[in-house]
Amino acid sequence: MELPLENIERDVLVRTKEVGKFGIKPEERSVEKRIKYSIINIDKPKGPTSHQVSAFVQKILGITKSGHSGTLDPGVTGCLPIALDKATRIVQTLLPAGKEYVALMHLHDELSERKIRQTFKKMTGKIMQLPPIKSAIKRQLRPRTIYYIEILEIKGQDVLFRIGCEAGTYIRKYIHDFGQKAGTGAHMQQLRRTKVGNFNESTLVSLQDLADALHYYKEGKNAKLKNMLQPIEYAVRHMHKVWVSDSAVSSLISGSDLNIPGIVKLTDKIEPDQKIALLTLKGELIALGIAKLTSKKMLENEKGLAVNVNKVFYQE
Repeated sequence: MELPLENIERDVLVRTKEVGKFGIKPEERSVEKRIKYSIINIDKPKGPTSHQVSAFVQKILGITKSGHSGTLDPGVTGCLPIALDKATRIVQTLLPAGKEYVALMHLHDELSERKIRQTFKKMTGKIMQLPPIKSAIKRQLRPRTIYYIEILEIKGQDVLFRIGCEAGTYIRKYIHDFGQKAGTGAHMQQLRRTKVGNFNESTLVSLQDLADALHYYKEGKNAKLKNMLQPIEYAVRHMHKVWVSDSAVSSLISGSDLNIPGIVKLTDKIEPDQKIALLTLKGELIALGIAKLTSKKMLENEKGLAVNVNKVFYQE
């Protein structure tokens, strides 16, 4: 099962032909550059807070800033993508990409498998959720989308299941509400996050593995550390994109907006007000912005404002 924007493929429309000479491909960046401009998918252990894990990563790598996508409670394990140093602001792009968890639910009384499946079916799609009392946001009913549920095992009063959901969904509360709807009561026993958008368990790195990789790096062996540090561009794989000409890069880095003549190619089905990733022709992230036109108009018009730039990331 996949989240809505996971591994999404978009058609690319070519406006003009140009071979990019500016910069380098993201995968070719040095380890030194990656340490300050990449994302690492940490396997959060049980015990520390997400902020403490981010601080551990900073200490190991010797950097002063980091930011994580989606806070996990101390008792929860799994995917915690951490953006490093100058890449910190990119974590916001992962919010619309959705999350996946594997949860162990304990029912307060036994239910038939049929009843369990029926209840999950009623709680898939659009739901209304009231945040728990100990939450950082105001307690009011909020709409959330449950993309899919997969029952992995039912053993007595314990139910192991996989859930794909919109960011901001509280799984502990979802399980409590399941128990209320089923008429038995229920609580969460264990929770592990298995996906944050395109970041999944296949790229997880433990804190110990990171420390070991840094040790090897200091001895001149950088392969392990380089593989752990994923290019910042991986955080925008689900987004609409516009690739710009080499001549437009310097003005975008300075914060200028993108006009149509600077566009070389773009993804199809862009609509006004959508968030856009602006890339060099070698695939390096320059900035994020807001589309002002559709893909069709960007492709066909000769001039005009195409994208308002609001966050510049490019590091020379």
